Amino acid sequence: MSAPADTSGHRVTAEIRNEAGRRRTFAVISHPDAGKSTLTEALALHAAAITSAGAVHGKGDRRGVTSDWMDMEQARGISITSAALRIDYDDRVLNLLDTPGHADFSEDTYRVLAAVDCAVMLLDSAKGLEPQTLKLFDVARNRNIPVITFVNKWDRPGREPLELLDEIEQRIGLRPTPLNWPVGIAGDFRGLIDRTRDNTYTRLHRTPGGATRALEQTLDHAAAAELEGPAWHQATEELDLLDEIGADFDEASFLAGRSSPVLFGAALPNFGVSHLLRTLIDLAPAPSARTDTTGAPRPVEAPFAGFVFKMQANMDKQHRDRMAFVRVCSGRFDRGMVLTHAATGRPFATKYTQAVFGSERHTVDTAYPGDVIALVNAQSLRVGDTLYDGPKVEFPPIPSFAPEHFAVARALDSGRYKQFRRGIAQLDSEGVVQVLVSDVRGEQAPVLAAVGPLQFDVVRHRMEHEFRAPVELAHLDYGLARRTDPDSAPVLHGLSGAEVLTRRSDNALLVLVHNKWRLKVIQRDHPTLLMEPLLAGGIEEQN
Repeated sequence: MSAPADTSGHRVTAEIRNEAGRRRTFAVISHPDAGKSTLTEALALHAAAITSAGAVHGKGDRRGVTSDWMDMEQARGISITSAALRIDYDDRVLNLLDTPGHADFSEDTYRVLAAVDCAVMLLDSAKGLEPQTLKLFDVARNRNIPVITFVNKWDRPGREPLELLDEIEQRIGLRPTPLNWPVGIAGDFRGLIDRTRDNTYTRLHRTPGGATRALEQTLDHAAAAELEGPAWHQATEELDLLDEIGADFDEASFLAGRSSPVLFGAALPNFGVSHLLRTLIDLAPAPSARTDTTGAPRPVEAPFAGFVFKMQANMDKQHRDRMAFVRVCSGRFDRGMVLTHAATGRPFATKYTQAVFGSERHTVDTAYPGDVIALVNAQSLRVGDTLYDGPKVEFPPIPSFAPEHFAVARALDSGRYKQFRRGIAQLDSEGVVQVLVSDVRGEQAPVLAAVGPLQFDVVRHRMEHEFRAPVELAHLDYGLARRTDPDSAPVLHGLSGAEVLTRRSDNALLVLVHNKWRLKVIQRDHPTLLMEPLLAGGIEEQN
């Protein structure tokens, strides 16, 4: 008589597949001031993850947004670092990654986009597609990330909805497929017609300050026509036009990155946010197999594997800890697992694991593909590292951007040099700036390289307030960086308008050049020297 089959492995596999299917992991991307953090807050409000929404610039009794937890973010009213929010809603787990909108922090956004399965592209109804939105969309397209478009601020004066749809199609080649349609022009927002539910009309009523969910009233078409008058008739005529041109949602086209579902709303008064929430649940893709460095797709039911997409220190001011944010790609994570660090082959214990909601956190015992977990006191990890259980697996590294601004950092207080070195190393590991060391300048004067100058403001602030080691930054007159090699470096270092710096954290040997004209002269006079472009804005930089 044969022994009964062991079904425990099949049960675990089925559990992982089921849990992965419940996950939706997405980022919100936009140009600065399009309302990204406000939308993040409104989504959390509608999912009942918070009891009242905050404002980026809090007024009266209205608090600041949950995702902007840094002192500097709250003071300036901009997002400086990405934030991870986990929301349980309607038997789904939403892992929402809020990203910095400002171009100076686009490298942080790029790292976040490596960890999501979908993106919500937020447009200002008055401004449409802005430069930073276009750059971030290029990153999403290069990573084959499906995009849902949310046209925000419809409660303020703006452009015609058909004009915005045309701009999306003409400028970025995405076919817009509206899921709802506004009644009332931008600035006179009456309500929304749901194209996915037989053109059901929902009239919206603002709540005081927009701190709680907007009141919704469903009307039949006759009542809507009588109440809204010309605004209703204009909206229905525009809907007829959309039907004629076949602007209907197509799942295959959306997942392939050829079309984008479009929704209209206003995040601040919480108009249209509930429809976006339903759309994410119904249409955003669940986690799927992710390609490793060998080019093989790793199924979600394979043994645990995940990669670090973000490092952040000092989120807890009481403990000054260092957290590694890990996207779970496969398998089930159980707190206490001893994983393997792919970069070193060394074991990594996971005794302290948390989920983060803005500055709040709680212990995580179990996680599944699509989840984001924060490993506490992860001193040995860096952005792009892989952790795994079982046979070795490693995911492709996350490239660094081409820096365009450079400054020499020096400690203002020589007696706090140890704190200075520790702080600079920490900011380097987090990706706040790239730290380059020159044999000529020495370790006491590292060169900080940044995509934008606001990154230097973050360095000054954090070095003074977190590491108690104020710094002086001296700007360097370089505007370009190129990758070189040990054979070319000595020659390049001796040329006017160029300086070679020793390897940064990813072991790249860089040469800094004053400007693109000087670069062309060097390349013309020394065509055999290696000067390779670096990654810029999510696509390979051009000479």
